[in-house]
Amino acid sequence: MNSGLSPNDPTLEAAFRSALIHQGVIAAVILAALLVLWGVSRDWVPAAPAGSAVPAAEPLARRVLRAGFGALWLLDGILQAQPQMPGGLPSQIIEPTAQSSPGWVQRIVDAGGTVWSNHPIQLAAASVWVQVGIGLWLLVAVRGRWSRAAGVASVAWGLVVWILGESFGGIFAPGLSWLTGAPGAALLYCGAGALVALPAAAWGSRHLGRLLLAGAGLFFLGMAVLQAWPGRGFWRGTIHGQPGTLAGAISQQAQMSQPRALDRVVSAFGSLDAAHGFAVNLAMVIALAIVGTGLLAGVLAGDRRVTRATVIAAGALCLPVWVLVQDLGFLGGLGTDPNSMIPTMLLLAGGYLASTQAPVAALSPPAMAAQREATHQAEPVAPQEAVPGEAVPGEVLPQEVLPQDAVPQGTGTWLRAGRERLLAALAATTISTAAAIGAVGVVIIGVAPMALAATHDTADPIVAQAVSGLAPPVDTPAPGFQLTDTSGRTVTLASLRGKVVLLTFLDAVCTTDCPVIAQEFKIAAQLLGRQDRNVEIVAISANPSYYSIEFTRAFDEQEGMTSVPDWMYLTGSLSQLKQVWANYWADVENLPAGAMAMHPDIAIVIDPAGNIVQEVNADPGPATTTTQSSYSALFAADARQAMRQS
Repeated sequence: MNSGLSPNDPTLEAAFRSALIHQGVIAAVILAALLVLWGVSRDWVPAAPAGSAVPAAEPLARRVLRAGFGALWLLDGILQAQPQMPGGLPSQIIEPTAQSSPGWVQRIVDAGGTVWSNHPIQLAAASVWVQVGIGLWLLVAVRGRWSRAAGVASVAWGLVVWILGESFGGIFAPGLSWLTGAPGAALLYCGAGALVALPAAAWGSRHLGRLLLAGAGLFFLGMAVLQAWPGRGFWRGTIHGQPGTLAGAISQQAQMSQPRALDRVVSAFGSLDAAHGFAVNLAMVIALAIVGTGLLAGVLAGDRRVTRATVIAAGALCLPVWVLVQDLGFLGGLGTDPNSMIPTMLLLAGGYLASTQAPVAALSPPAMAAQREATHQAEPVAPQEAVPGEAVPGEVLPQEVLPQDAVPQGTGTWLRAGRERLLAALAATTISTAAAIGAVGVVIIGVAPMALAATHDTADPIVAQAVSGLAPPVDTPAPGFQLTDTSGRTVTLASLRGKVVLLTFLDAVCTTDCPVIAQEFKIAAQLLGRQDRNVEIVAISANPSYYSIEFTRAFDEQEGMTSVPDWMYLTGSLSQLKQVWANYWADVENLPAGAMAMHPDIAIVIDPAGNIVQEVNADPGPATTTTQSSYSALFAADARQAMRQS
């Protein structure tokens, strides 16, 4: 899963910043174009009659959930835009989170982490825009189908984050605790999204709020039991001289870079727990049990005062836990969200409001029609004086008095009709609906490249460029050579004229980098496919002692290179090889007390005219599956570019 790259790699950071800027411009254009088009459409279609029914107000509880979690998604999107996110998320967030989970959980998470490692820029930028888009969508879509659809989108993306980013919230790992974020903040986002997605009728009574609070009460009681369960390490501040479960989690948070004042507070609480672990855990168990019991008692007894007091107490418990244990969730390291306490408080507030305040019921279609009819009768509209060539509202003009361009004329009729239908549809929408459509466009900016990246197993070349550094273009004649392939046939550079040549130097007895580089070229040949007939992949022996055809042939068989089309491993006499090494600035010499030789790991791209156009540092670096695949993609891309430019 891990690409082996540094989160602070400047190549990845620059590419990520560029992707965000370009996609941000696209998102801004989409939003601006929709809003301008909506404004223009208002001049084409008359506004709704003054007697039109006014939609029912959004219930306060739903508004709190919709706006609160919309703001959280926006914050999460901003946190995803941290420069270290492309290279750091797999190694610093996904992998550590999954380490203590069962094997099947790790395999699922590894699959997602591998896709991220293979395409770090696309997925990092996509995550930003998906979360920003969902946040905007929730904030601007107040009611109706668009608003409910925003809730569905929140559930869908929340599940992706919960499974792949949070390893199912750690619920299958040991040490599960509400204090450290169980059952996962993203699962709480899913719950809020599901509530927003409910039809308006579900908010017409207090049952929904009571059900939510009762479920929360059972959850808090369950978390109290887990916190009190013996043998889980929470009752002891230290275990064998090491911090206990809770103190250890706090100390990890305190080690992250953050404001000094917060660091002192968190460190002090960690020391308190290490010294008095039993008392701290007892207080937490009692507090969780009180909150759970109070929520259930308030719902079952129908007592608003008990419910209100318990919700306030839960908030008073969540805030210090958010600061002292969860360290605000995002200030240190690569935090991607404020953790679970703020979502918990929003859900409790929404549940309380829904259980104590009866929302305004939405009018049924017959009632809306009756209200509209009564309004028209009570407020008759004064007749307008007819103007020749213009229609009085409610009157249809004869065909002959319509403006000329409104009469269907020839082949352009369907274009005008389509334009008018589009403008009419836009004019019939509200400004919030138009903005919601724009927010969906922002989500698509993220989803489309993410879906495309998931279908490509080969890593993006940007990973190899981050390892090797960006290679400037070269334009110099390639020195000629005359060597021998593994079948004994003489090969010269001139004989390869008309084809792109990917040239490298390999040691036939190397056991480290050379086999990796050979496999990278093998995959590059597969990526080139039919274009491979226009490319020759050439390796030249780079060992002053073991350079005979027997060694090059054995290397090809060992690495499976004999099946690679247009691959040749060349060698010659030592004097011939030394001349080629000197011509290509390849310092080759034997290593002390070893069979392997020291030589440069380099890939040289020679165009069909015989000119060197690119020199790539082919050192595989961490030599992970991701970097190996990325180098292959880079070699194939360089070969295609040389073909296009010839």
